Amino acid sequence: MAEKVAVIGAGSWGTAVAGLVARHAHEVTLWAHSQEVADGINRTHVNPRYLTGYELPAHVRSTTSLADAATGAEAVFVVTPSSHVRSTCEGLSGAVSATAPVAVLAKGIEFGSAKTMTEVASEGLGGHERICALSGPNHAEEVCRGMISAAVVASRDAAAAEQVRSLVIDRTFRAYVTDDVVGVETCAAVKNVVAIACGVAAGMGLGDNTLAVIMTRGLAEIGRFVADMGGNPLTCMGLAGMGDLIATCTSRHSRNRTFGEALARGSSLEEYERATHMVVEGARAAQSVSSIADERGIEAPITYAVRDALSGERGVNEIMEGLLRRLPHDEFYGFDE
Repeated sequence: MAEKVAVIGAGSWGTAVAGLVARHAHEVTLWAHSQEVADGINRTHVNPRYLTGYELPAHVRSTTSLADAATGAEAVFVVTPSSHVRSTCEGLSGAVSATAPVAVLAKGIEFGSAKTMTEVASEGLGGHERICALSGPNHAEEVCRGMISAAVVASRDAAAAEQVRSLVIDRTFRAYVTDDVVGVETCAAVKNVVAIACGVAAGMGLGDNTLAVIMTRGLAEIGRFVADMGGNPLTCMGLAGMGDLIATCTSRHSRNRTFGEALARGSSLEEYERATHMVVEGARAAQSVSSIADERGIEAPITYAVRDALSGERGVNEIMEGLLRRLPHDEFYGFDE
């Protein structure tokens, strides 16, 4: 049992993670951006905005102070939207112990720098080797209910990965380790883009066959990114790749999938996020990942299609037609480049 663990971010996933690690720590401090959320958790043990039907363990407390949350923590879980990881980790600098492993659960590529979330976190916190990525097919709505789930912890430091793994693993949450940080983080970012495309197809009523095509061709697209960026394409077959892709593309809990459906019906990103109070990570990733594809010459038709749909440059019907007009290649081209 750890004495204290910090969870930074009190959205749905952060709330579920706080409950998960509470099984392995005497104290869990959950950092919330909103005072209303922090007060609600401390008063009722329920997050008043996210997972409102889930009661957190009594030894989880909330705070709006990053220093309060992180000081004395034996491990830190960063569960903010990807666009906030840099500022959050800069705010944590000085409060996080130099020996504490930091698990980054945000999924994305930083726009402009093209850096992964662990790279962004390490710039803010230092100690590159202790920064881990935790990823997998984990919907907060199911994890908090103790439904069987699994994730992979990626780190270049085996000891850091094992420490993070020991804080989340139990009978219903399986945790595996890998040293392929690049592969895991690339899968995590690009699969959200593919999920938006699947949501668009579902919103257009195109059927299960179409969804299967987008998912499998999306997996091949993810593989080209992973291979080009120095990761192991085999990672695409695991929890961070295929596992998370299936969950994100098919589940009613997936904000990327449901946003794609809303997009097909004419909703904008701003309207969807305002109505759901959720951040659609795939929308941000579509911009950063397409920039990487431009720079590195990676063929990424699904990513480009989602980017164009978000910008309004082309309508969803035109985009789908464009994808269908593409001449098929060998199935797994680009994996060995």
